[in-house]
Amino acid sequence: MQEQYLEPEFWLQRLEHPDALVMTADEIAAFNQRSYAVQDEMVYLSEHPTQLSAAELHDKIDAISSLPGYPRFYANGEQATAEQLAGYRNAANFDAIQATNPVRFGLVVKRSAMRTFPTLDKLYSDDLDFDIDRFQETGVFPGMPLAILHTSTDGEWYLAQSYHYLAWVQAKDVAIGPREEVLSFAEKEPFAIVAEAKVETNYTPSFAPVSDVQLDMSTRLPLLSAAETGHDVHGQNPFASYTVQLPIRDANGDLAFSPALIARHHDVHVGYLPYTEANVINQAFKFLGERYGWGHDYNARDCTGFVLEVYRSMGIDMPRNSSQQGYGSYGETVVYDENSSNEEKLERLAAAKVGDLIYLPGHVVMYIGEIDGQPYVIHDVHGLSYRDAEDQHYEGTLNGVSVTPLIDLGFGANDTYLDRIYAIKSVR
Repeated sequence: MQEQYLEPEFWLQRLEHPDALVMTADEIAAFNQRSYAVQDEMVYLSEHPTQLSAAELHDKIDAISSLPGYPRFYANGEQATAEQLAGYRNAANFDAIQATNPVRFGLVVKRSAMRTFPTLDKLYSDDLDFDIDRFQETGVFPGMPLAILHTSTDGEWYLAQSYHYLAWVQAKDVAIGPREEVLSFAEKEPFAIVAEAKVETNYTPSFAPVSDVQLDMSTRLPLLSAAETGHDVHGQNPFASYTVQLPIRDANGDLAFSPALIARHHDVHVGYLPYTEANVINQAFKFLGERYGWGHDYNARDCTGFVLEVYRSMGIDMPRNSSQQGYGSYGETVVYDENSSNEEKLERLAAAKVGDLIYLPGHVVMYIGEIDGQPYVIHDVHGLSYRDAEDQHYEGTLNGVSVTPLIDLGFGANDTYLDRIYAIKSVR
């Protein structure tokens, strides 16, 4: 590794046509349509049922909140008892399931975690790796629409379906509103896309719901004009900011809206970024060094969350989890099995394009280029393993978005990344 490899410009200058469109907006729309058609975990909320039978709702809860098949431990090392685990599951409020259960709709008002069970309790595997909370599933961002299927026993959690995930989200971070109003919000134009890793709305002393609200890369919000807001937005003239419409909760927890400002020094794009190799690299490197966050924990993201946010800033939707992505029937995908040779994988890697996604069990990396026959990748990675100059196995940690060579990395004590590649996907 050389320090220059940590600069996006190093990789950009190696490209022949960095600003050429990989797909047009129309081609991306068609790509997304195909993805939603072939990936069961991806859901058009506009087509989501407005009610569920008792059996359907029970199946939904079982899909995310089944009892763990392995022992789970608290941070103090104590193993969770069968009674404790059953308590988390019972909090899903099975007694409130009716013969017919109406589905409500809401918008996320604050970045929030989606959880296996309706609890913030953290539980871990027997290795007590405190970076991997086994009850953490993913994250949702402001403005994201959700279908609300059920409420926990204590009333503080919703079982929610996003465009690609079903799990529990805290009710305080969601505003419930009319179905059409919720769904149309995500389609409003013109709109702003957050193109930076994270931005915050401008501080607003007079109105806390829109003050210093964190917005992560790929967050989409409607843009408002001066004609709609006037020249005073919560005490500030908006001419040097982007004025966006934020969903908020009213006093009853119902959906309302307010203008909010994002200072123009932030990286915000009007509409989706064009899908170019330059934008793939630039967007990916904006996360460089960010702490790894399993399931969007630690106010960050993990390997699949990383590639999701990069591609969604260009309008491309994908499934949430690595196996769903890697084995997914979208894009140009080559899948390998135990009979595949490393030579076959190297041949495909020699033809890789910037932004191609390389899948290993539980992990995904993004191809950014090649140096002297060695493919290099950027990825949000927890562990680090390789053979040192004396051919001794080294195991350590990266725990963040990193640039690394691909072939030399170890996957445990005996395998390499190359050995364990099971799919290579071009998002095209």
